[in-house]
Amino acid sequence: MRFSRRGMLIAALAGGGLAVGYVVRPRTFPLPLSPAPGEIAFDAWIKIAQDGVISVAVPQLEMGQGITTLIAQVIATELGADWRQLAIEPSPVSAHYANLPLAARWSQLWMPALSSLADEADDVLVRRWAQDNSFMVTADGMSLAAYEAPAREAAASVRAMLAKAAAARWDVTWEECEAQLGFITHGKKRASFAELATEAASFDPPDPPPLRPQSLGGKARSVRSLPRLDLPSKVDGSFQFAGDVRLPSMVFAAVHHGPVGKSALGEYDRGGASQVAGLIDLVEGPDWLAAIASNWWAAEQSLRRIAPHFDVSRTADSGRISEALDEALRLGEETRLHEAGDPDEWLEKNFDLAVRYEVGPALHGSLETTSATARFADGKLELWMGTQAPQSAREVAAQALGIDLRQVVLYAMPAGGSFDRRLEQGHAAQAALIARHAGKPVQLIWSRWQEHLAGWPRTPAAALMGARTDSEGRIAGWRARIVVPATAREFGERLLGHALPYDAIDAAAGGIDPMAMEGAVPPYEVPNLAIEQVPVTIDLPTARLRGNAHGYTAFFNETFIDELAHKANREPLSYRMAMLGQDPRLAECLMRVAALSGWGGGLDASGQGLACHVIGEGEGAGRIAVVANARRDASGVRVDRISAVADIGRVINPDIARQQIEGGLVFGLGLAIGSSTEYERGLPSARRLSHLNLPTLADCPVIEVELIASNAPPADPGELGVVAAPPAIGNALFSATGLRFRRLPLLSEGL
Repeated sequence: MRFSRRGMLIAALAGGGLAVGYVVRPRTFPLPLSPAPGEIAFDAWIKIAQDGVISVAVPQLEMGQGITTLIAQVIATELGADWRQLAIEPSPVSAHYANLPLAARWSQLWMPALSSLADEADDVLVRRWAQDNSFMVTADGMSLAAYEAPAREAAASVRAMLAKAAAARWDVTWEECEAQLGFITHGKKRASFAELATEAASFDPPDPPPLRPQSLGGKARSVRSLPRLDLPSKVDGSFQFAGDVRLPSMVFAAVHHGPVGKSALGEYDRGGASQVAGLIDLVEGPDWLAAIASNWWAAEQSLRRIAPHFDVSRTADSGRISEALDEALRLGEETRLHEAGDPDEWLEKNFDLAVRYEVGPALHGSLETTSATARFADGKLELWMGTQAPQSAREVAAQALGIDLRQVVLYAMPAGGSFDRRLEQGHAAQAALIARHAGKPVQLIWSRWQEHLAGWPRTPAAALMGARTDSEGRIAGWRARIVVPATAREFGERLLGHALPYDAIDAAAGGIDPMAMEGAVPPYEVPNLAIEQVPVTIDLPTARLRGNAHGYTAFFNETFIDELAHKANREPLSYRMAMLGQDPRLAECLMRVAALSGWGGGLDASGQGLACHVIGEGEGAGRIAVVANARRDASGVRVDRISAVADIGRVINPDIARQQIEGGLVFGLGLAIGSSTEYERGLPSARRLSHLNLPTLADCPVIEVELIASNAPPADPGELGVVAAPPAIGNALFSATGLRFRRLPLLSEGL
């Protein structure tokens, strides 16, 4: 076996596999993949086994978005593997998988004072921070932006090494060899990847990696809708989520939290649960009480009988929250985040149209409630959980137990839906503490009521939208005055600083939060524009939710633009098109959705409503246009049909892209008609999933989605439908009823 400066044997374990590192690794980070006997690990991404199975590391949480299939497809295409040979392996926490684009996007959270120095993925500060913190967060649809290139380059390098091994056998040049369907071929000669892998480990890959021609320069690659790797196991029920973990001698735990506020566990009567069969013990937390039992039902029933008392201050109350938003909207001091032209000159006089909008707090409604399994023995903690922020989960658990971070091992599990709910990590600490107390493995599961009580919602917000128009009804000046807490900064305090919820509120209080204003700048050409944020502090912890700020800014903008079109007696589509000269890609989405939906001009009583939106900036931004057919019926809002056309740049797997947009549209329908809750004395009114008024299968409309072919960088399809559906549905209801609904959820103000 030959060795060189770049081809380096890392480890050959007795009875184990072989790990090869062929790329200069970042600083001193160890290789993350551990090969089993009969496997060879090629750097951080690919393992090839003697039985022909090719395992691909996936450093992002699979929560239904299909990222496991997408990364595997990238590698299979570049490597020349047979799709039937592919398997995926959740990667361990490692600096090798640092999510640099997301770290740059979130630089305001970890370096707020100098975020402009770290707002690009290739900035040295971004790389240093992301690697030092093993920042592998799954969020904001950045998975492909972060991992497509390194995964593709790794596959190209392995392909070249396999070709070199075959070429040495056949005494030919490796450039003449081809890789396809799991074989290296040269004329009539062929050898499988599996039989070449050991020899390939001794060769150096070319530098730079020899990417296939269709991979270079952002040109169109072959697009294939390969079947999802997780589909068969999800169909037959064998797919394992966090709640499916079973360990020897495992017990189960339920937890009850105090009301939303600064809570402390008070007095409780242990005897209240003495008659529950299976109860083992109780565990006290600072603002929670847990029960351990031989089964989860016994643990939950024990807590219900005990009904622990909590001492609470600063409780969340919807009345006070609404008053705070109203006062800030009327009297608060604004900060202008964006302007164009000379808005002050145009807007110093009365608006031609000024409208107030509001959104209520929105809960995630994920099918799988919070769960984690923990085992603590000999000073070492093992965690099985689905998390979008694995390093943060390890840190929270280590801090709770007072142990070294290196003593916390996380086994990444898929999540049964998340919608950013799994960015929160408090349950990792709970599971760790309960496991230490029990002295045996414990599986913690929150009830749906606890999920709604302690799962923080998307922030409420309010906006005053004003515009002045010229004599022909065209927009001459636009002003958005948006009242919203510093919700992203608050989230950052919890995620990165591990602050308690109300400490995070206090740390972010009164501050300006540009991330909480994303999407507020409309995509239209407006000569005089002012976007302003008014900070407000509310006694309700708030969190990220699918769509995030775009979920309310798109509603504000697209409902307001529809009102302006109606006031000008203009057809809504042509009104928008006239202002999109600088964005032909969004204009194409609008024109094509009009044809797809049979757009009739949004005439009164037609029940058709239009909305469009852009998420991201520049060539990598995603664009969508949506037409909804909706009506008011005895049961509330009935949406019969939703048509959508999206431009998400280069598409890797069209089926998964359509699934994400379709799912986003249904999620957006849920936000339009429900998903919200009121709070009284710290208790949410929505105690059950049914209380969220989410659409059932019978409520789901006919959905049709078209994707525009593009060579632009890929954009995330998962959030576009979420944010565009609610304003499209609201505009459709206006067309059907003549009534304008200016609050989300729609109809929450009554008729």
